Amino acid sequence: MFAVKGAAEPACGGTNRPRHRFGAHLSIAGGMHRALEKALHLHCDTVQVFVKNQRQWRAAPLDPADVAHWHELRDTPGFGPPVAHATYLINLASPRRTLAALSERALTEEMRRCAVLAIPYLVLHPGSAVGSARKPAITRVARALSRVLARSPQLPIMPLLETTAGQGSTLGDTFEELAEIIDRVESPQRVGVCVDTCHVFAAGYDIRRPDRYQALTDLAARTVGLARIRCWHVNDSRAECGAHLDRHEHIGRGRLGRAAFENLLADPRFFDVPMILETPKGVDRAGRDWDRVNVRRLRDIERRCGPPRASQRPPV
Repeated sequence: MFAVKGAAEPACGGTNRPRHRFGAHLSIAGGMHRALEKALHLHCDTVQVFVKNQRQWRAAPLDPADVAHWHELRDTPGFGPPVAHATYLINLASPRRTLAALSERALTEEMRRCAVLAIPYLVLHPGSAVGSARKPAITRVARALSRVLARSPQLPIMPLLETTAGQGSTLGDTFEELAEIIDRVESPQRVGVCVDTCHVFAAGYDIRRPDRYQALTDLAARTVGLARIRCWHVNDSRAECGAHLDRHEHIGRGRLGRAAFENLLADPRFFDVPMILETPKGVDRAGRDWDRVNVRRLRDIERRCGPPRASQRPPV
């Protein structure tokens, strides 16, 4: 198990560590394969993409040539697994029947597209209660997920419920709430979790100290189970701990600082789990791509705080 060091000391140290699977959310403009080209150019080990235009309900058919090029790049030795993010339009918690039905259909279609692209994980926001009570909203999410999974019993795609910052009436700002949703799904073994460092910090989990990071993973183990955590979103936070504001920042430049990422990258239980940047795009003052800069910062932290050679993932 991950040994926690003193509260004032980052849980890191040592050299000759293996590489984590770092990636970024990248654009599919010009074709799905463009995201993989950019990821490989940035020296990423994985990538996160939308599998359709995330601003529209309609999904244009996947181009066979584009899919073939995607698979060619995806098979690059040492790369993967890729991750998809569901469109932000989807809200399985909505009390509005029309929106809920559209959301179910969209999620079903995106899972099928993931299957074509051999993307095993589809990150999904639990949704917003939109002013209604949280308990019925949790039930709506669980029932909708159950129906979607029942329609696609053979698809090897795992929806990952993402931790949220807790803005407004959004669900999923506590691990207990995610666990309640998953426990009510008819096939709970088919549902996983994506932990966002910015979101959990904004929700009130201060993971900058090793003992606080350990407290978070202990809670996750008791509720959703560590084996369900199949992806991390690695983002610093512009907002303070507990502010319930979803404001991403570059690695080491926000309120989380390097310490939180040192604790995470020192934990061998997440060695083989995709770690995806969703930090602001653009270039820094030196003209360097911010995704490249952030990947390098994570690599630098990893060199000092990486896990031991043997992965200690809990059994699935």
